[in-house]
Amino acid sequence: MGIQFTLNGRPVDVEPAEGESLLEVLRERCGVTSVKDGCSPQGQCGCCLALVGGRAVVTCATAATKADGKEIVTLEGLPAEERELLARSFAASAGLQCGFCTPGLAMRAHSLCDKNACPSRAEIAKGIDVHLCRCTGYTKVIDAVELYARARRGEGTPTPEHAGRVGDRLVRYQGEDMTLGARAYVADIKRPDMLFGAVTLAAHARAKVLRIDTSKARALPGVVAVATAADVPGERWYGLILKDWPGLVAEGEEVRCVGDFVAAVAAVDERTARAAAALVEVEYEVLRPMTSVEAALAPGAPRVNPTHDNTLSHTVIRRGDVDAAFAASAHVVEGTWTTQRIEHLFLEPECALAEPVAGGKMRLYTQGQGIFDDRRQVAAFLDIPEDDLEVELVPNGGAFGGKEDMSVQAHAALLCHLTKRPVRVRLSREESIRVHPKRHPITMRYKVGCDAEGRLTAVEAEMYGDTGAYASVGAKVLERAAGHACGPYRVDNVKVDAIAVSTNNPPCGAMRGFGANQAHFAMGACMDLLAAKVGIDTWEIRWRNAVEVGDTFASGQVFEKSVGVKKTLLAVKDAYYAAKAAGRAVGIDCGIKNSGIGNGASEWGKARLVVEADGTVSLYNGYTEMGQGLLTVLTQCAVEVTGLDPAIFRPKVDSTFALGCGQTTGSRATLFGGRAVKSAAEKLRAALDSGKALGELVGEVFAADIVIDDTTAPGQEKGGKVKTHTAFGFATQVVILDEEGRLAKVVAAHDVGRAINPALCEGQIEGAVHMGLGYALTEDLPCDEEGWPLTYKLREIGVLRARDMPEVEVILVEEHEPEGPFGAKGVGEIGLVPTAAAVAGALEAFDGIRRYTLPMKDSPAARACSVGRIRAQERAKAAT
Repeated sequence: MGIQFTLNGRPVDVEPAEGESLLEVLRERCGVTSVKDGCSPQGQCGCCLALVGGRAVVTCATAATKADGKEIVTLEGLPAEERELLARSFAASAGLQCGFCTPGLAMRAHSLCDKNACPSRAEIAKGIDVHLCRCTGYTKVIDAVELYARARRGEGTPTPEHAGRVGDRLVRYQGEDMTLGARAYVADIKRPDMLFGAVTLAAHARAKVLRIDTSKARALPGVVAVATAADVPGERWYGLILKDWPGLVAEGEEVRCVGDFVAAVAAVDERTARAAAALVEVEYEVLRPMTSVEAALAPGAPRVNPTHDNTLSHTVIRRGDVDAAFAASAHVVEGTWTTQRIEHLFLEPECALAEPVAGGKMRLYTQGQGIFDDRRQVAAFLDIPEDDLEVELVPNGGAFGGKEDMSVQAHAALLCHLTKRPVRVRLSREESIRVHPKRHPITMRYKVGCDAEGRLTAVEAEMYGDTGAYASVGAKVLERAAGHACGPYRVDNVKVDAIAVSTNNPPCGAMRGFGANQAHFAMGACMDLLAAKVGIDTWEIRWRNAVEVGDTFASGQVFEKSVGVKKTLLAVKDAYYAAKAAGRAVGIDCGIKNSGIGNGASEWGKARLVVEADGTVSLYNGYTEMGQGLLTVLTQCAVEVTGLDPAIFRPKVDSTFALGCGQTTGSRATLFGGRAVKSAAEKLRAALDSGKALGELVGEVFAADIVIDDTTAPGQEKGGKVKTHTAFGFATQVVILDEEGRLAKVVAAHDVGRAINPALCEGQIEGAVHMGLGYALTEDLPCDEEGWPLTYKLREIGVLRARDMPEVEVILVEEHEPEGPFGAKGVGEIGLVPTAAAVAGALEAFDGIRRYTLPMKDSPAARACSVGRIRAQERAKAAT
């Protein structure tokens, strides 16, 4: 049955398939890409917002038939002056990061201000409640809507900053295009004769695959290819550290989690591909999954993964004599703290596109956090030389560590290889949650002592992390948790054991904080408990123990430079004591997070500046833009040195040059990428200083490769010295509750080295605080005893909405880092490291309850939030 509607002023006549959503019609039939698919069909992220009959509607949850006879307006259909005003308002306010959610928010701003010309901040927060932003923390989004509303009232014109030296608030690269949905993500890219892919995932967390029957899928009209493990020409197992993860599970092998791939389908459209993937029949011998650390470590437990033991890793740190130190301590506290599994919930689900190119080669468009790792693994999967696989980063819609591991890159490439046609494979939100690695749930037993004045004497910690079915970077996460076990505090006697354990739960790997925030939740609590025993407040005990230059980190590294934790404590001191004096419940914690992977790894910063014939300069680097503003920051590094206009530079990431730097992780992209760009820019500056004009340098390549290979693995030394990390970020956060125990304000003081772009730096911290508050109070992805997540619903997963967020005040502290570009160091992760402990301290100050388990859903602060209620859990509790 056909339907007719008006789309952006033009008539449209389509015949939707049964069950087809309006979003599908707009994107796939009408070519409108400003509406994005972040959660279809939940209608809980707002990325697909359009005006339907004058009402703002989430189109993924709207049947196409409901549009019959209606007038539909998307961002593309707004008047040009309105589009420009929206774009400039969001860009000028730094109200976007990855940009995936921004077109929906911009459309909401237009609709909201049509109804209310002068909305308050509270009204804006309520008005955007259907919208989820994982990056910004909403502060600058609300700033953008306020600016837009003022401009509509004639109270000034939004003016994005175009000065691009270090320290300037240069507008985000492509920020205006991103606001309007004009910059493509992988799922927005189409090619002539393109096929669409879908995957068949495991039906059990642990089962032996006896038979895979693809005959019904192949017989479905419109299906072009169905691939199984038997079709993989090369190395079927891949992984970032260990090759323990099969791209497709073969007959005779076990599936090890509910996110394992069994088959992949290519068809003429996505609906057909998904229907065919559902027709793949798999016969299993179901086996009992091991879904707890205890079960996996029990004597005689079968191996979860055939390539390694269930004890994936065991990190050991020993310094001094903890037993003697405890015996001599005036006070000792101990307890067991537990953190939860967390879903990254980046707004853009995984997607990859592969296409044949000239010379028998292939080009892969990826959103991954390390395109050269993607290239290496996909080339091995296809058994082709790496030079025959061109890879291009399409800046992604958020990652936070969750796009380090392979997702569907290999499957898109395999289907392209089999069909000789372009193939795009995209995961649904439910598939995404099943497939990619999560934040580790870690159980931590802590014992901490201090002397009569509250100075720490010893820390003993034992940590067990559930790393799921595959290695990913789980061993490194537990290694990092161990290294950060003492927080940013001076401790001479340390005993830490951190064990990563394989189970049949979804894999766990990298996520913002990378083990440090788990450790800080426990260590911060111990600091509070000791303060009470000593009789001093929680600010004072941190001041007495905060590390300085010359002190030793938990790993044994002696701090030699750029230690700003005491400056951050001083920055929040007045706010802390003012809130206490006002009778408010206040919590505080300090944080430390490495910048650079370190621990003995060789790391690189690589850059190429290429002068183009059109007067621009291409800026190539090997790290991924995923919303943090890296491409803007690297441009500013180049501008600072060359003095050229920032508009000249065209930052990009692809395999034109061999710039493999590994994953964009460990808060290192600015630290090392910035150094490389600075070095390459110095060579360009020298050429200009020699008397040549830019036009005379067309075709020249100014290259810089920076290697960092002076760090040490745990327990090892180089030249008689321990140096586990290149640099460290420091922070202190204060959490203040209102009279009813709800979140009222967070003051976040952060040592950032040098703020290359203060607006982007503030945004990173605001977004990380938002993530840290959700981690503390509402976010959780529990799995049942069969290894299945209990929910896939965005609101139940618990990411905070704008109306749940308190005021966040960011204070930037600049403690020069000599190993960073212009003194900068990474800030991407440190923003949520101390948050949970500070929240726990505030809650204890409010109701006297010390909480040992995350999330703290039993607290008044959590109960006041609008998210995080998992219905399956509530039903189970009611039944018992």
